[in-house]
Amino acid sequence: MTTYPNTSVIIPCRNEEKFIGKCLDSIIAQDYPKDKLEVLIVDGMSEDETRKISEKYIGQYPFIKILDNPKKITPCALNIGIKNAKGEIIIRMDAHAIYEKDYISKCIKYLNECSADNVGGNMVTLPANNSLIARAIVKVLSNRFGVGNSAFRTNEKKLRLVDTVFGGCYRKEVFNKFGLFNENLIRSQDMEFNLRLRKSGGKILLVPDIVTYYYPKSNFKDFFIHNFEDGIWAILPLKYVKMPLCLRHYIPLIFVSGLIGTGILGIFFSVFFWLFVFIIGLYLLISIYFAVKIASKEKNIKFLFLMPIAFAIRHFGYGIGSTFGFFKLLIKYLYLEKF
Repeated sequence: MTTYPNTSVIIPCRNEEKFIGKCLDSIIAQDYPKDKLEVLIVDGMSEDETRKISEKYIGQYPFIKILDNPKKITPCALNIGIKNAKGEIIIRMDAHAIYEKDYISKCIKYLNECSADNVGGNMVTLPANNSLIARAIVKVLSNRFGVGNSAFRTNEKKLRLVDTVFGGCYRKEVFNKFGLFNENLIRSQDMEFNLRLRKSGGKILLVPDIVTYYYPKSNFKDFFIHNFEDGIWAILPLKYVKMPLCLRHYIPLIFVSGLIGTGILGIFFSVFFWLFVFIIGLYLLISIYFAVKIASKEKNIKFLFLMPIAFAIRHFGYGIGSTFGFFKLLIKYLYLEKF
């Protein structure tokens, strides 16, 4: 006989009018019993139609509720949701995503069968619209050259233990044991929590047949800003916790700072000038190689020209953000200034 534990879905959101309806529709379509489910939309005081759209769903489905998040940032939303959750299982879902109908039931199945502390699956990245730029951004975020060894982004084929997953399914007791999300971290709070969990012996499981569909930014300007901010928050957690994130989060910092260093030294010493040229040349060759593969697969030569731009926005945006974050930390430690 199958048992269904009471489960709370937490959706942190702010100004998600374009996506919150699709997200909720995919949750309503879940094969999990609705009398065992509650959905907590934790709204960061949205200024668009997010709340109005959510309230329409609340009027139709009694298991959906909305909570206020006056501080407006994601870790606060998650903690508000956890504190108010009635379920023994907590599942974090993102408003920018939609979910296969068996997402919740499979998360709980593997959480129990594999004695894991956090379970997630593959994230299939979809274009927010049909423009070539939106499609190029999707290719970056599902390509190893674009995202490194982030297993949940690159269509992992085998069930395996990983360093982090998208969203995540936890037993509520995990938060009693390891603490809540760090509210100092506007970004990276999930990676920091999972790092804390793993350091204490917890297991994070990636299950390939658990599938999420995610919509990233759809233009290069927003994509750059998003990566710049991610880059900053790959570094700033070091202010609050003394554990570094995984190496892949620091590769863009090493790359960009290396270019800056060799570029400046290259003005005075020819060996550094040629090292700068070598790094740039090698990066371009690798970028073009992946651009050719993508253009060939898509049978569209326009990707040959778009992909190097999209890769550069991802890597330089993240790297410049990380460099900015690094200098903020450095100033703090050298001059004891608050920032």
